[in-house]
Amino acid sequence: MKKIALPVTKNGQINDHFGHCEFYKIYTVSESNEIIDEETIESGQGCGCKSNIAITLAKAEVSIMLAGGIGEGAINVLNSAGIKVIRGCSGNSLEVVKQYIEGKIADSGSSCHSHEHQCNSH
Repeated sequence: MKKIALPVTKNGQINDHFGHCEFYKIYTVSESNEIIDEETIESGQGCGCKSNIAITLAKAEVSIMLAGGIGEGAINVLNSAGIKVIRGCSGNSLEVVKQYIEGKIADSGSSCHSHEHQCNSH
């Protein structure tokens, strides 16, 4: 079993900027790659690398983050918490998770640089 998190808007769309999302959607995926549960948690204040979201997600046993735009600081914090980050995702969170499970999504390799100066020191 694995848990996959996504930074989302109230409409369930992946937020373009990880640190500005309203919520995190967490999907539990079975060994047979079926989605067996989903939950929503509110986002804390502050950018992703300065919030405690990595700790919160790690405690929830999340191992994968499917994100849109995300800075290197947030990636480093999530990776340090044992969460693998896949960048460049967009669209409806449920559909993106299904595509990821089917092996149709790979990391874009592109990070958001809009406020690395604030987050890169972690």
